[in-house]
Amino acid sequence: MSFTLALVVAAVSGFIALSYEILWYRVIAFASWGLPGAFGLLLAAYLFGLALGSRVAGFFCKDEAKAGDTSQLRPLAGFAFVANLVAWLVVPFFGWSAKTHDWPPGLALVAVAAALLGAILPLVAHFGITPDDRAGKNLSYVYLANIVGSSAGSLVTGFVFLDRFSLATSGVIVACIGMLLVVMLLALSDLTRSRRALAIAGALGAAALLARATPRAYDRIWERLLYKAKFEETTTFAEVIETKSGVITVTQDGTVYGGGAYDGRFNTSIVHDRNGIQRAYAVGAMHAAPKRILMIGLASGSWANVIANMPGLEKLVIVEINPGYVTLIGRHPEVSGILRDPKVEIVIDDGRRWLSRHDDRFDVIVMNTTWHWRAHITNLLSTEFMELARAHLLPGGIFFFNTTSSDDVKKTAVTTFPFAMRVYNFMAVSDAPLVFDKERWGRTLETYSIYGRREIDTGTEEGRKIYEDLLSYADTLQAEPEDSGLESRARLLARPEISAARVVTDDNMVPEWREVLRFQEPP
Repeated sequence: MSFTLALVVAAVSGFIALSYEILWYRVIAFASWGLPGAFGLLLAAYLFGLALGSRVAGFFCKDEAKAGDTSQLRPLAGFAFVANLVAWLVVPFFGWSAKTHDWPPGLALVAVAAALLGAILPLVAHFGITPDDRAGKNLSYVYLANIVGSSAGSLVTGFVFLDRFSLATSGVIVACIGMLLVVMLLALSDLTRSRRALAIAGALGAAALLARATPRAYDRIWERLLYKAKFEETTTFAEVIETKSGVITVTQDGTVYGGGAYDGRFNTSIVHDRNGIQRAYAVGAMHAAPKRILMIGLASGSWANVIANMPGLEKLVIVEINPGYVTLIGRHPEVSGILRDPKVEIVIDDGRRWLSRHDDRFDVIVMNTTWHWRAHITNLLSTEFMELARAHLLPGGIFFFNTTSSDDVKKTAVTTFPFAMRVYNFMAVSDAPLVFDKERWGRTLETYSIYGRREIDTGTEEGRKIYEDLLSYADTLQAEPEDSGLESRARLLARPEISAARVVTDDNMVPEWREVLRFQEPP
């Protein structure tokens, strides 16, 4: 009986511990804008806490109590109770402390919570394993149960709870599971009937209090983590969508943040351009007649709406890893047109994986990439990925993507492809000569309409002025290069900062590790 209980407690405590780690990482990743070093720092604090907890638990395992002695369940229940309280507090602490300091100091509380959770395993092993010639074998089974529980915690919390419930609800579920573990230990302990009933009532009451306190403790957690010192009591997101793939938030002015990082705005108008949408229209100046286009990344859907309405387009395939964006787009009439457009196919998948599994080829591949220093971004910016994209281009095809102004990414582009052009902070690369054709650009501006809505009315004086201003962008290739203009491959290669930059590969992960300790503030 004692050994079976040890296996159960080991599995459940492992489930709880890894579930909390998943919740903590979601919060830290959001607060840090997906900083590459965030998970490593969290893991370091977590493992340090586990080691510390195991060491401290050793002081409770020096008595002469025999295995199965139910008196040992009392301190074990106490540890589990306190561990769950502290672990539940970690997420609210990150949120409420964000106004005064950034997230790294919160790792100290992570270590404390992990220490308390880590003490449970040695304590339960001391309770359930008899010190005989089978002790080593039985200990391995207890560890196996803990590993199985930990794996289940990661999978169930990461892929089920966070996909179906909010962060707050997921936190309550994990906390209640922890309190049920406490109740089970108390019920099997050597407490008298009256004291046992009182202790169990206290644990259940604590679970109820946690559930009741969670809405207040988690109040506007994402707003607090994003705005930090700029957070005000009136600050509220217009929308929050949480899935297993990440957290999408939308501000009152229509600015979209994915995982805490800027991810665009709802706008398809080149006249009232507040999201750099001119770059999407620019495809029409560089490719004469694109019929098949692939877009990696969906975000607000603004770019997708512009691309989907390109004259002569027959097929637009959009690969997006987070299905929450499809839900978001469906709520906004300005961009929801692509969900009903028969030319548009939206696939929920990782962009690189999709390319690896399909042989389709396209006239243009468009990728409005996120910040170059975020975790895992190497998968979309390395020379290996560019070679993969090249294999999916039709003759004369263009790969057009956002460098987010990284010199390393620009160098990778001009090194991988023989023809290249910078368009603002984007790079257009190809195996065929590239031209930003002014005449074609003019026709694009004059005729472009988004699902029947004409973008520039050149019949008015104001519309004509806007048209002329935008048309002049084609002339910037011959002018002195500026960040807002066009720049040829030759000029890029001649710039000292490009010469000093490094080519991004899957192995060196240059963009991520150049600024691994960079802490970002929202714009």
